[in-house]
Amino acid sequence: MPDIDPLLVSLAVALGIGLLIGADRERRKGEGPSRAAAGLRTFMLASLGGALAFIVGGELLLAVATLGVALLAGVSYWRTRDDDPGITTEAALILTTLIGGLAVRHPALAAGLGTLIAGLLHARSPLHDFVRSVLSEQDVRDALIFAGATLIVLPLLPDRPIGPFGGLNLHALWVIVILVMGVSAIGYVMIRIAGARFGLPLAGLASGFISSIATIGAMGERAAKAPHMLKSAAAGAVLSTVATIVQMAVVLAATSLAVLQALYLPLILAGIVAVLYGLLFTVRALNEKAGVEYRPDRAFSLSSAITFGAVLATINFSLTAFQHWFGSTGTLVAAAVSGFADTHASAVSVASLVAANQMTTADAVVPILMALSTNTVTKLLFAMAKGSWRFAAAVIPGLILVILAAWAGTLLG
Repeated sequence: MPDIDPLLVSLAVALGIGLLIGADRERRKGEGPSRAAAGLRTFMLASLGGALAFIVGGELLLAVATLGVALLAGVSYWRTRDDDPGITTEAALILTTLIGGLAVRHPALAAGLGTLIAGLLHARSPLHDFVRSVLSEQDVRDALIFAGATLIVLPLLPDRPIGPFGGLNLHALWVIVILVMGVSAIGYVMIRIAGARFGLPLAGLASGFISSIATIGAMGERAAKAPHMLKSAAAGAVLSTVATIVQMAVVLAATSLAVLQALYLPLILAGIVAVLYGLLFTVRALNEKAGVEYRPDRAFSLSSAITFGAVLATINFSLTAFQHWFGSTGTLVAAAVSGFADTHASAVSVASLVAANQMTTADAVVPILMALSTNTVTKLLFAMAKGSWRFAAAVIPGLILVILAAWAGTLLG
């Protein structure tokens, strides 16, 4: 096939961008004397003008061309400001000029941006309806809080051990706070989409891949605020443990296939029990009378998330102090102690010893199951601390059955 001049490709992309964006603006410009100034041809010319300006004079001429288009857009807005106070078309015209220039150097990126802008312009009505009818003032406020916690606070915190015994990592702890808010927000969205009875179990399963402990805490809060959602919240809490089992299998497969092979039966049995127990409460929740549909008033509670992080920090500090004062009495104790905070980290550490031929596969089974057991203890504590006694009574038997199934798999294997 003959080679195609890259400039021709760039000009074709610029023309396509102007055509795509202009098509949407043409449909919205109206007709008659009151019609908008910019339509299909204007956007095509603006995009081609940006590309030609960059080809002829580089960034400087592109800047001059964009400034000229901005001045023309300003005049257009001044002429029609009484009829349409919005500046969407004028802003899109300026962006189209810039993207036309971008197409000369990065045609693929320019095409993607042009498509994105055209999609946003076309989705005007759904976006407006979503913001005005679906989102509440509290939703917007919660979104800003979450963004501030993630994008402002988190980068400022030191990511290193500090304090006595090096037992505190503020960056890691704030990540936990963010995860708790995120898990609660996922449950909030699921309730809004699918209803409380089905949304919470689905949210629990999905959120468990982020943090099963945080998910159990968030489900306990939901159940405490709305007691009639107890069965749905319990289902979500137990189903989050399914994610723990799946993640355990994944990290073991990535570290040592021999260890995974030795633990496949305990993990399979534990996963089956977690699924069955969670489905039991899901079915019971679906069979209940709907009653008054629960609609949470906000996505998450910042104070509850911070409290959750503080409790976990206390646990981590206590474990670090214990290790400092009494030392390590072997891999079993070390894995069990660290499992209170993170069972997957303990499993990876033990499997790494097997991969390095420092431990046999058979000797790795019990430490990993001990880490899984102590992590279950943490889940039990948070089920009791964050939820009502009825929530704890519903969730704790399921968590105990899951860990018993894992140990039974060891005896049967």
